[in-house]
Amino acid sequence: METGEAHYVRRLLDALQRRPGRPVLYRPEGATTGGELAAAILATAIGLTRAGVARGETVAVLTEPNVPAMLVTRYAAHLLGATVTHVRSMNARADGEHLSTVARRRVLNATGARTLVVDAANAGRGRELAAAAPSLTVLAADELRQHRSNLLPTAAWHPNDIAVVDLTSGSSGDPKLVQQTFGARDNRIRVSAGDGSPDWPVTMLSVTPVSHATATMVDAVLIGGGAVVLRDGFDLDEVVDTIVRHRVTDVYLAVPHLYQLVDRPEAARRALPSLRQVLYSGTYAAPTRVAQAVKLFGERLTQLYGSTEAGGMCTLTPLDHTEPELLPSVGRPFSWVDLEIREADGRTATPRGVTGEVWVRAATTMAGYLGDPALTAQTMHDGWMRTGDLARFDRYGYLHLVGRIGSVIKANGLKIHPSTVERVLLAHPAVADAVVYDRRDPRHGETAHAAVQLRPGVRCGAAQLRDHIAAGLSPAHVPAGFSFLDALPLTVSGKPDRVALRAAAD
Repeated sequence: METGEAHYVRRLLDALQRRPGRPVLYRPEGATTGGELAAAILATAIGLTRAGVARGETVAVLTEPNVPAMLVTRYAAHLLGATVTHVRSMNARADGEHLSTVARRRVLNATGARTLVVDAANAGRGRELAAAAPSLTVLAADELRQHRSNLLPTAAWHPNDIAVVDLTSGSSGDPKLVQQTFGARDNRIRVSAGDGSPDWPVTMLSVTPVSHATATMVDAVLIGGGAVVLRDGFDLDEVVDTIVRHRVTDVYLAVPHLYQLVDRPEAARRALPSLRQVLYSGTYAAPTRVAQAVKLFGERLTQLYGSTEAGGMCTLTPLDHTEPELLPSVGRPFSWVDLEIREADGRTATPRGVTGEVWVRAATTMAGYLGDPALTAQTMHDGWMRTGDLARFDRYGYLHLVGRIGSVIKANGLKIHPSTVERVLLAHPAVADAVVYDRRDPRHGETAHAAVQLRPGVRCGAAQLRDHIAAGLSPAHVPAGFSFLDALPLTVSGKPDRVALRAAAD
């Protein structure tokens, strides 16, 4: 796979200007046409130029998660060759909480950002940050869009420059700052576009932040002549209504979102006529739940396995979903990805069927962790990246995830991988979703605890689940405690929030 020479924003602008009167972005409050979006990007780029932004500068973005201003600012800054970092207006801990001012200052300091672009909802937070950092220039997104000039902003294509500094989701701890080059970004966009043009224009729905997992998918859709529907968070009935209203063809879901649709088949079926593809990823997907999804969605399902650092690594294709024995896997590596399972020494590949660490080499991987050369050196080796994921290949070359290095709970005299216990819990017919995490007990030290969400209308107690785990694994694998919740807390990316679960249990 080769990086194209044309700047991806230039390709985007060409696509938008070919259909100036057609809506390309939809929000509940209205639509934005291709001409309007192109004009906003160019005007914002001019405004950023007048504010001193150029190649090598970093622009921080503080907006609501899924609004046009977020996309416009990123495209404009990238057009100038600047780096973008999203100072998340919504903390990964919960949909309604904001990242703390202290955390934002750390990101601004680490990235060296001297320009912060805010939307109206975050103007006050921008002023608060500027008060503590006199060198920080705060610009209003709406005002930037008012700039005009006869000279169009231009930037040379520098594939090795840093395009984005991403924050990892932070579902298990402090987020890391992941650097991604323009070359890697462009490659992610190109592979997101797939092979050739779709049979009909894509209309994609994004309910997770377009600053993260769906970012390059959105770019690919717009460059390819499609449209994007932006929603804040996942509300099942609203999502189904949106799919029906806009005739959405493609939707990206976190695994818990897919489970919610499976548990409400009568509602989900309303979305089927227009849907062409249902992409899902983020966390382990229980085979029994995926099998239910197959009955509902048929060959529309595609599972993705990837990470912020590596991009997409494997896929379970729609055809793969028709084979029940493949559902416990995350599929096979993409054609542009080299993937190996290695032993603890990091050099020796394991035989098929033997668990080891996932190592990956691709043109989509990160450039390293900003401000952490030691961690970068531990992670990147001769073009290969260690993921920290434990997995094995089956005899057909499909990848089966086992757990994470370092995510081991030492309880009952045993090293327990939370994902191993979660898999067994999710196989119980009463369980809709489950998360296993560690807790510190004053008397017993480290223990395992399970948070369980039951299926609607089903009754089940801890004793039944203890027996189920003991039979499926061993008595030593049984968590010390169980919490039954109406719904598991999720990050804004749709992943189970282990930090919030620990805090609630303590």
